[in-house]
Amino acid sequence: MHRPLNTLFARLALSLTLAIIGAAPVAAATFTLPTDGSTVVGQVLVVEPSAGNTLPDIARHYDVGYEEITRANPNMSVWTPRGPVVVPRQFILPPQPWQGIVLNIPQRRLYYFPVAGKGQAPKQVITYPISIAREGWSTPLGTTRITAKHKDPAWFVPKSIREEHLREEGVELPDYFPPGPDNPMGMLAMQTGFPGIFIHATNRPWGVGLRASHGCLHLYPEDAAQIFPQLKVGTPVRVIDEAVLVGKDRDRWVMATFETVAEYPDVSPLSLRATQALSTVPLPQDAIDQKRVERLGTTPQPVPVALSPSQPDLAAWLRTLPVERYDFEPYGIDANNAMLPRIPASEDIELPP
Repeated sequence: MHRPLNTLFARLALSLTLAIIGAAPVAAATFTLPTDGSTVVGQVLVVEPSAGNTLPDIARHYDVGYEEITRANPNMSVWTPRGPVVVPRQFILPPQPWQGIVLNIPQRRLYYFPVAGKGQAPKQVITYPISIAREGWSTPLGTTRITAKHKDPAWFVPKSIREEHLREEGVELPDYFPPGPDNPMGMLAMQTGFPGIFIHATNRPWGVGLRASHGCLHLYPEDAAQIFPQLKVGTPVRVIDEAVLVGKDRDRWVMATFETVAEYPDVSPLSLRATQALSTVPLPQDAIDQKRVERLGTTPQPVPVALSPSQPDLAAWLRTLPVERYDFEPYGIDANNAMLPRIPASEDIELPP
């Protein structure tokens, strides 16, 4: 929960072009919306990382969050992954309407459905991982709009946050963070109609995908740089609490599950939500693998899992996917700030002017 302030000082930082060697992130997950009745987009990848890379390195490169990459690889070391790494870049779309921004809090993911103009390409969806609120600071559910856009935001730290930080960390925060690479609001922020709630970049990108905020939604800096110029003031925003998603992936009905957020009105356990979600699947009960549903209701799994016993289960399906070599350089600790990540010199990135 922040108050922004634009200054000429930090506008200088936004005009910089980064051109230093390092790990090049892939483009954000942008997909054409299905027209065949499917509600699933993207593709799961399996990669073999070179030495020195961590799961957060791989996650950021492929534009997924910490929770997603660790849930998809539950028995793997976060800091020294060995063996094939599952990259969960396949997504069950949120319930319709598909317009504006949809933020699914348990999924820790933002979906943006840009308006396709007359004569333009088919409708698309762009999706980004987000950090969500810490316990006790939950983002409001419901509908609102983007009310303002801020470059170079500064942050006047609320007293409640300063007190919490001192109590939990033993360190007193300053009253004010000026614009720049160490600002917790990052360098780009989009204000919503919910008081004090922003969608913004962050100076701690390795926390994207965690419960890290005081109500705001954090983006990787490169994702904020991509969506910021596209969004118009007035864009609708819908915040939902969908811990279980069921979708159709061509000939498969699939389910993905996510950790519930206890502060929200639906206090049903994940197992009950998974069972209830089956009512949306046009399959007889004997055509659904109940053991898979039980596992999904016990352990969150971001990778969509086929519900029919005639389809391979998750482990068998993953074994059919090709393993790609991941040879990119690690981002390094220097990338844990609000600046854009290191990229090859031939792929200069500019923050919006």
